[in-house]
Amino acid sequence: MTAIKINVNITSQDLLFEAKIAGKIPSLTKGILRRLTIEEHAKAANIEPTPAELQLAADRFRQTEKLESADLTKKWLLAHSLSVDDFEYIITQNLIAKKLAQHLFGSQVERFFYQNLLDYSNAIVYEVILEDQNLAMELFYSIQEGDLSFADVAHQYIANPELRRRGGYIGSVRRKQLHPEISAAVFAANPPQLIKPITTAVGVHLLQVEEIVRPQLDDRLHEQILTDLFDRWLTETVEAMGAEISIDI
Repeated sequence: MTAIKINVNITSQDLLFEAKIAGKIPSLTKGILRRLTIEEHAKAANIEPTPAELQLAADRFRQTEKLESADLTKKWLLAHSLSVDDFEYIITQNLIAKKLAQHLFGSQVERFFYQNLLDYSNAIVYEVILEDQNLAMELFYSIQEGDLSFADVAHQYIANPELRRRGGYIGSVRRKQLHPEISAAVFAANPPQLIKPITTAVGVHLLQVEEIVRPQLDDRLHEQILTDLFDRWLTETVEAMGAEISIDI
């Protein structure tokens, strides 16, 4: 079938109608409220980026987006229907948000990190999921007594070829990535330790905790925690506003 070629002129009203019928209005409204909240709190705190800060932020943005030339930047702006003024606004707003986050929570990051140390720790874990509790207990005691190794059990009872080849290694995981009951047992372990089988809706989990990796508060993690604290504050602030929203569509 031959495709019909049509010329389309998409207006701002078309975009708004598409957002409406696609159910995007609530998320867009939330985004507007978050942006306005940041602007008002930044103004109250007298936060205003310097030209040097804005230039550095713009350079980093272009580097992240791989906009290595003026021509690539122009094409990127065109693809996103943005003007140069829009681009400058985006850079300014992003920088204001970062400076506000630092202003509000910069001094709290270290304390929060140590208070929630386990949440940022990683566990090196091997796992075999079985269907039968009795079998899981039998294998647990066999490994404990040295009759079998965890790798033997993984090779025999894991169906997934890649996971079987890794001996059941599921990676370096954090508390929030695991079922609560499993997480509690894993991060209370004294590695290397085989954990008594735990039953969840998925099956019976036989787990070997190889190592608990305690985190270091490096720049990356500092930035992550700062972002998490700021995002939680922003969400709570917007929800608590109780603003009456009138949408003119």
